Amino acid sequence: MPAKPIRRMDVRSLRALAHPLRMDILDTLKADGPATSTTLAGRLGESTGTLSWHLRLLAEHGFIEEDVERGTKRERWWRAVDERQVLEPSDMPGERALGIYLGAIVRQCFDRTERFLAEDWSPEWQSAATLSDWQDLRLTPEQLAALNADLLALVDRYAGAPQDPDGSPVSVQIQSFPRK
Repeated sequence: MPAKPIRRMDVRSLRALAHPLRMDILDTLKADGPATSTTLAGRLGESTGTLSWHLRLLAEHGFIEEDVERGTKRERWWRAVDERQVLEPSDMPGERALGIYLGAIVRQCFDRTERFLAEDWSPEWQSAATLSDWQDLRLTPEQLAALNADLLALVDRYAGAPQDPDGSPVSVQIQSFPRK
């Protein structure tokens, strides 16, 4: 399976995405597949008018596209663009949208984890899942960057492998940062 194209986000694309609802829309389209504004409105608890405006903005900035194979003259379907978004925070010092974007990512990760904990899973899935936290590593910035590169390469190995049609969607969250 070929690797997904990589999109390096710039300030303009970051500002277009850095809104909690737009991030939720993109997250939902990536996780659940194509949807209409009506479907998304129901899932996200928003009006179709609000959703339509945010969908057009996301499309204008290339995060989503119309799924013309599903659409009709009356009904527009949207899908996430199949790419990996890479953001280098050091390229955008002081950018207000960066804080909004990263805060929304943390919220989405927390919400996913909370949903997992609230749901009823088989013992097999409970044993396979993990919530791990290491507070005692002492690393240099270079070592932390190397650790992150290794973790991402490992996830890429699984993401690039043929996907099992009988498998379940899995959320992998990686957070690594210094603490004082």
